Amino acid sequence: MAHDREGGLRGWDFEGFHSGHDTEAWRRLGAHVITVADDERGSVDGTRFSVWAPNAQRVQLIADFNHYVPGDHELQRIPGSGVWALFVEGVGAGSVYKYRILGADGVWREKADPMARQAEGLPSTGSIVHASSYTWGDQEWLERRARSRPHAEPMSIYEVHLPSFRPGRTYADLAEELVEYVTWQGFTHVELIGVAHHPFLGSWGYQVTGYFAPFASMGTPDELRLLVDRLHQAGIGVIMDWVPGHFATDEWALANFDGTSIYEHPDPRRGQHLDWGTYIFDFGRNEVKSFLVSSALYWVDQFHIDGLRVDAVASMLYLDYSRTEWLPNRYGGREHLEAIELLQFVNRHLYERVPGVVTIAEESTSWPGVTRPVHEGGLGFGFKWNMGWMNDSLRYLGRAPVHRQYHHHEITFGLVYAFSENFVLPISHDEVVHGKGSMLGKVPEDDWRKFATLRAFYALQWSHPGKQLLFMGCEFGQRSEFSEDRGPDWLATSHWGHRGLQLLVRDLNSIYREHPALWQQDNSPSGFSWISADDAGGNVFSFLRYDEQGRAMACLINFSAEPRRDYRIGLPAEGRWREVLNTDAEHYDGTGEFGNLGAVTAVEVGSHGLPASATVTIPPLAAVWLVHDPVLSLSEGEDQATEEAPAPESAAAEPAAPEPVAPRAKRARRR
Repeated sequence: MAHDREGGLRGWDFEGFHSGHDTEAWRRLGAHVITVADDERGSVDGTRFSVWAPNAQRVQLIADFNHYVPGDHELQRIPGSGVWALFVEGVGAGSVYKYRILGADGVWREKADPMARQAEGLPSTGSIVHASSYTWGDQEWLERRARSRPHAEPMSIYEVHLPSFRPGRTYADLAEELVEYVTWQGFTHVELIGVAHHPFLGSWGYQVTGYFAPFASMGTPDELRLLVDRLHQAGIGVIMDWVPGHFATDEWALANFDGTSIYEHPDPRRGQHLDWGTYIFDFGRNEVKSFLVSSALYWVDQFHIDGLRVDAVASMLYLDYSRTEWLPNRYGGREHLEAIELLQFVNRHLYERVPGVVTIAEESTSWPGVTRPVHEGGLGFGFKWNMGWMNDSLRYLGRAPVHRQYHHHEITFGLVYAFSENFVLPISHDEVVHGKGSMLGKVPEDDWRKFATLRAFYALQWSHPGKQLLFMGCEFGQRSEFSEDRGPDWLATSHWGHRGLQLLVRDLNSIYREHPALWQQDNSPSGFSWISADDAGGNVFSFLRYDEQGRAMACLINFSAEPRRDYRIGLPAEGRWREVLNTDAEHYDGTGEFGNLGAVTAVEVGSHGLPASATVTIPPLAAVWLVHDPVLSLSEGEDQATEEAPAPESAAAEPAAPEPVAPRAKRARRR
């Protein structure tokens, strides 16, 4: 051949990759369809293959274009780089390949490409040459995202395990079904679980083998791009679960890649998660840093992902996490300094590089400054999952109403630290697996109390400071525990209780978007004040949420099975307070017997330290939200109290569009 066998890689500078600062390593490594100069023909089309295997003795390509016969295509070592490369003329997108590596230990191994941008569907383990031809249509969304203020904007997240949302569906199918359903339900964002390629469905995507390749059994990378694009065009943000803390041990993937531990830490006291049966990245190795930061940017840059929810951050922060034998850091402490540096690097780079992007930490400890900027000594995340709120509130939810008075603090304590970080309030897949049962199953007593309590609980979640996250199936109170084989029980949405709960969550999202008091000051004490935090005997919580202009919403939640009639609450202004939500409305399969005729009138009688007050009815196991109508209050005065009030907004007839309660049934495509 008269052309460069390395496809132009010889002479490339890999210093950034080796120093840990290459944030786009996928552009240099992996398989790329290119055109190279040729002395005789001018140019030649083909594919350049390149892989980092610093301790390998030999590297070969076995592929469909050589009938998987070893020896036909031998990669060349690029001096001083640890990278092997080869240009193969005539090979294009769609070709399937693997690397055959003679390791430092003298053993040949067949490996998938760590930088593959497309993988074979299960159970096959090959990599596929990929060249995207997708044309995006979400420019308006990206421009709006760049101007956004995520902390001061609405964010209600629908967490979706993609492979089981509708088992058997492809990305292209979900570009219609998922988009339609989430739009109808009114969530502002989806969080997608199981996007990166993984070989074991039961891991739900948390044992990754493809850090640059989408889960192949659901379709091609461009079909995933279509799904993200359609979500954006529908006004829905896309967050993706990203798993940098550990990876799958499959012998054909990253593990022991060139006969040595180049991705995992070589010492099992730092390199293995015994609980999860996975390997831990060697965060102190510069090439691993480049690999991981490049992976984070890749999904944001190449798939227009709006945010990364980073899994298992606590396991990265502590060297003694879930282990009895561990190696201390260089100062003798338990903090994993190299992992901390990596997280700070990823967060700093993404926020500087992509305006409007968000990163969210699943971090379950009291580590300080998770959402503090890196330059102030924090980890630099945009948000943190509030695991304390989740644990406390679910314990409270699981108690019988008669016992809740003794555990009132399980709801109030969260407000002690609610503004110490920028929080997301998660009711995630983790709460409905491994014998934990469903959300409906957590609530004691009969079905009426179960559904009523869950409606009140979701109203608490949507009105509490912090953004909301709800796992699929929880929005309609699925009875069974989550199973990745079955997916949500969509048939239940036509039944009493389930349908009402689903409609409630839809209205929660609608009212939430409409009222900035519920989201504009989530991270500021100015956005919240208690009316009464100490009515333990009544199982009642009452508080005010404020927007940046000082407009208030009063949120009242009764977790007892008895109605609270003539219940006096303090309010910041006299006049008419309109009932915008009553979770006991018949529309939600409540009793419809307890309410405030659409409004209450606050008079100039102080209560709870506030200048005005009103008497309200709070239904049993229910929530009521009130907003002030200053114009009506001024024009109608106190006479409003004796007039017939309009029906509550929350009990209005369901809007006509769109009709489907759940994604339309389709036959699974054969593969």
